[in-house]
Amino acid sequence: MPTLGVNIDHVATLRQARQTTEPDPVWAAAAAELGGADQITVHLREDRRHIQDRDLHLLKQTVNVRLNLECACVDEMLAIACELKPHQVCLVPEKRTEVTTEGGLDVLGNQSKVGDAIKQLTEAGIFVSLFIDPADDQINISKELAAGAVELHTGAYAEAGYSPTAKTELTKLANGSKLAKSLGLRVDAGHGLTYKNVTPIVRIREIEELNIGHSIVSRSVFVGMQQAVREMKELCLRPPGAS
Repeated sequence: MPTLGVNIDHVATLRQARQTTEPDPVWAAAAAELGGADQITVHLREDRRHIQDRDLHLLKQTVNVRLNLECACVDEMLAIACELKPHQVCLVPEKRTEVTTEGGLDVLGNQSKVGDAIKQLTEAGIFVSLFIDPADDQINISKELAAGAVELHTGAYAEAGYSPTAKTELTKLANGSKLAKSLGLRVDAGHGLTYKNVTPIVRIREIEELNIGHSIVSRSVFVGMQQAVREMKELCLRPPGAS
């Protein structure tokens, strides 16, 4: 079964809507751990729209599972990451106008910049993942630049819903996972995954980790964070005969 990273950004989004102190994403992380989270994921954006520097430092002190920091490939964020030393950094694209990350990082078109970032983080003792679309050229260059893992962007699959396109996107993810695994990369996946659409992704044997946020946080409003995480963990159990 793939491990489960719980992204708590949207807990911070709710807090920042009123510029107050609650709900506290640090508390959410603790509850997610009690529910069985294998990793806590946060995205420190340049505009600090949700997670704040204070959150990041407290999470580093209190999280007992892996801490995965998502950030843009810019000097400010790389410096913060190298100082903080989370277990993992996932380099992601970032645009100020987007509501959430809209696509994968263009590693092929930014080889020098991404390569330098990977080198800087690796020398600081941090495992590096790249958030990319499931395209062969992006996967191949990720390996060439010495990333440790790729997180395949599942957004196109999630947005396809129950349309025939969903099967096409699922095939792309399965093929991309096989290629990445054959190159020696760890394969993660995430973006837009929910309780309703996660099972076909879980069936892809090469995928070792899922990062899921919005759906779990939404569910937690009704059942609590611990229960919401437990329910998603149950869905991460790979069924017999999975491909």
